[in-house]
Amino acid sequence: MTATATSARSDLSELGRSETALRTFLHGLPGVDQVGAEQRAAQLGTRSIKTTAKAEAIDLAIRMVDLTTLEGADTPGKVRALAAKALRPDPADPSCPHVGAVCVYPAMVPYVAEVLRGSGVHLASVATAFPSGQAPLEVKLADTRAAVAAGADEIDMVINRGAFLAGRYSEVYDEIVATKEACGDAHLKVILETGELATYDNVRRASWLAMLAGGDFIKTSTGKVPVAATPPVTLVMLEAVRDFRAATGRQVGVKPAGGIKTTKDAIKYLVMVNETVGPDWLDPDWFRFGASSLLNDLLMQRTKLTTGVYAGPDYFTLD
Repeated sequence: MTATATSARSDLSELGRSETALRTFLHGLPGVDQVGAEQRAAQLGTRSIKTTAKAEAIDLAIRMVDLTTLEGADTPGKVRALAAKALRPDPADPSCPHVGAVCVYPAMVPYVAEVLRGSGVHLASVATAFPSGQAPLEVKLADTRAAVAAGADEIDMVINRGAFLAGRYSEVYDEIVATKEACGDAHLKVILETGELATYDNVRRASWLAMLAGGDFIKTSTGKVPVAATPPVTLVMLEAVRDFRAATGRQVGVKPAGGIKTTKDAIKYLVMVNETVGPDWLDPDWFRFGASSLLNDLLMQRTKLTTGVYAGPDYFTLD
C-alpha cells in the first residue's frame, strides 16, 4: 500500500467518530448519473464471448455461487442435501468445480458444517435479524456469534434501512462495526437491500458506509423484496469498491443476489466485473452470486458444451 493510500485509509477511519463528518463525506460523494449507469450496464450486457471463454466463464461462475436456501420450511435433511450438491454439483462429472459457499439460516449451520468440513466450500449464514434487520443490536450480535460458533465462516448481515434512509448513518456504521467484531475470523458481507434504497446515490452512499465500517463484501439484496440485484445497481457497487481500493488500498468484494437465474445473466455480470474493476475481482474471494436456481442452468449449459446435448431440466436436483 502506498503512503498516500495509508494516509487516506487513516483519515477515512476517523469518519465514524462523528455523525456530522460521516454525513458530510457520504453526501459529498459524486452523484450517480442514472442515465449513464443504466446505459453502461445495458451496453456491457450486449457483449458476446467465444465458446472457449464461455466454458471458462461457466466454471468460474459455478465457483462463485453461494448456493442458498432461506425458507421457513428448511430442514436438516434439505440443507445436508444442498451441501452435498455444493461439493459435487454434477455427480456424473468429477471435473465440475464446487461452488463458493452454502448460505443458510443460523439454525441450519451445524448440519451444513457436518458435510462441508475441510472441503474448501465456505459456509455462509444470514444473521442480524435477516431479512428486516429490525431487532435490538444485542439480538443481532447474539445471532451472529451463534452462527459463527456453529461453524459459519461467512456472515451475511442486513443493514438497518430505516436508520439509513432517516440519515442516521452513525447508527448503521456502529452496527456494522459491532457485527464485524462479533464475526471474529469470519468474513462479513453487508447486505444493502438496494431495492429499498430508492436511488443510485443512496446505493453509492450505503456501499461506502459499509466499506468504511469494515465490511469484507457488499451485497445487493436479501432476495426477500420484489426488486433484487440489477445490472445498474451492481455497476454502481463495483465502481464504489474500485474507488474505495484506490483511496485506501483495501479490496472489498461484491455479491449480487436475487433474480439471477440464467447462465446468460451470470456471464453478463462477469463481463461487467472485468470491464469495471478488472481481473482482480474475477475470483470467488471477491465476487459471488447469491442464488439457488442459477446453478442448475450453469450445469445444463456446461453439459451442452461438453457433450453437445442439453440435459433435461430435471437431470439436476431442484433446490
